[in-house]
Amino acid sequence: MAEVLELRQYTLRPGRRDDLIELFDREFVETQDAVGAQVLGQFRDRDDDDRFVWLRGFADMPTRGRALAVFYGGPVWAAHRDRANETMIDSDDVLLLRPVIDFDLSGRVRSGDTTVVTVTLCHLPPGGEDAFLEFFATSVQPRLTDTGAPPLAVLRTLRAENNFPALPVRADANVVAWVGSFLGPDELAEHERLLGRDTRWTHETLPVLTRHLRRPPERLRLSPTSRSLIR
Repeated sequence: MAEVLELRQYTLRPGRRDDLIELFDREFVETQDAVGAQVLGQFRDRDDDDRFVWLRGFADMPTRGRALAVFYGGPVWAAHRDRANETMIDSDDVLLLRPVIDFDLSGRVRSGDTTVVTVTLCHLPPGGEDAFLEFFATSVQPRLTDTGAPPLAVLRTLRAENNFPALPVRADANVVAWVGSFLGPDELAEHERLLGRDTRWTHETLPVLTRHLRRPPERLRLSPTSRSLIR
């Protein structure tokens, strides 16, 4: 079970995303898993051709510090870092998170049908996470479930010192996020249609949700790569 997660969003050089994904899926999956940095999901951003998003998990913060030191100080990264880095413009958009509802990845394999994965990021004022999570559990999650989109996971900001400062994380974040999965774009559209017709959502839940937030929600629409566990 991962008690520490990183949500990493990379801005890439135009046309280089597939180059990074081919390298990443071939060289950086098992080699990170082997040192305690589990690659949970790798995705193409469906709304930005030059955006790569991935999730990485660790058992705890000490494991994170050790695993990253071993991987980024090891032979695999040394052999391939120049090719990986040359695809990137920015790799510092990183959220450090912990699970409220964790992913159930038991029995998952690194292959499967193409799906659409969504990550909805709710940016909250400092100290607002607990009240929002209570509201989410009682009001938001039931509406999502009723319209065919029970969350795969619910995550919140982890308050911890970055114990591998060579890789920055966003220190100013106060986030609750939930992850959804759909068989395809049509199923996502049907969920959105049902949610939009749910008067409890439009007249009760959504206005209260909006009042909790520091700024409008951010939603990522993602396509898993062929070797993503989350799909």
